[in-house]
Amino acid sequence: MKKKIVAALVLLVAIGVGGALWWQSLQGSRLPEGISMSNGRIEAERIEVATKLAGRVSEVLISEGDWVEAGQVLAHMETTELQAQLHQASATVRQAQQQEVQAKAVLRQRQSELTTAQAEFSRVEQLAQKEFASQANLDAQRTVLESAQAAVSVAEAGILLAEATITAAEAAVERLQSLIDDASLEAPRAGRVQYVLVHAGEVAAAGSSIVTLTDLTDMYMSVYLPSRDAGRLAIGAEARIILDAIPDYVIPATVTFVASTAQFTPRSVETEEERDQLMFRVKLTIAPELLTAYQDRARAGVPGVGYVRVDDNVDWPEELVVRLPQ
Repeated sequence: MKKKIVAALVLLVAIGVGGALWWQSLQGSRLPEGISMSNGRIEAERIEVATKLAGRVSEVLISEGDWVEAGQVLAHMETTELQAQLHQASATVRQAQQQEVQAKAVLRQRQSELTTAQAEFSRVEQLAQKEFASQANLDAQRTVLESAQAAVSVAEAGILLAEATITAAEAAVERLQSLIDDASLEAPRAGRVQYVLVHAGEVAAAGSSIVTLTDLTDMYMSVYLPSRDAGRLAIGAEARIILDAIPDYVIPATVTFVASTAQFTPRSVETEEERDQLMFRVKLTIAPELLTAYQDRARAGVPGVGYVRVDDNVDWPEELVVRLPQ
């Protein structure tokens, strides 16, 4: 009994596959020369929104299937430790600023002392020239002057050191603030949430994906064409897509990619017939403005048939004239 059931299932599958191939060959035979067709599936670019640092997820603000806009916050990571480090770095900035104020005050004091030492040295020098002061007094005053000059240099260096400390502390603040900002995970582009991979309370490793988005403004169908058609196809050529779910509509598309190497290669390609079996991947991209207008209906993974015009002189047949939902 089991063998009979399995045989019946195999027969049904064979009939279904054969029917699909027959329908496709029938459709292909109805196409004018210069238009090629192939089965495919609508695909969309995926965006992995990942965390920059390891940590615990504190909040997830979206659910699978939600539509999100560019810049919208999707989730928050815990930042308690980063906030503490930021407070410490901010305190270091304030401390360095006070050191700068103190260093400037010391410089003014040392400059005043230098002015006094210069005046006193000038007076003693004049007295020594008139022999009213000894050479010893002049040397002693010269030493005082040089000490005052050195003190000014030290005070000026103190200001430079305080400024450097402020710059380093401010850089630490900016770095920590950047990490805190990165803890709020934002959508880089508009799209639909496909997967929520981590939930609140879970710990994520650095670089791990938290949310997967589908960019519904970047959708395409990949089809495979034989070398006789792919070799004539140009980037920018017109294409049409008919989806199995909505066969009454014809979606316009554009050829944006033709593989430079064959995807399926027989063991030997010595004859012309065998070379014709080489299949090349072709990407049919739907215009972003069209996807924006129908973003509520756009779905990735829907199977269908892609048509490409390999000869620009051939007109599209009536059944492939663009028809869109109103």
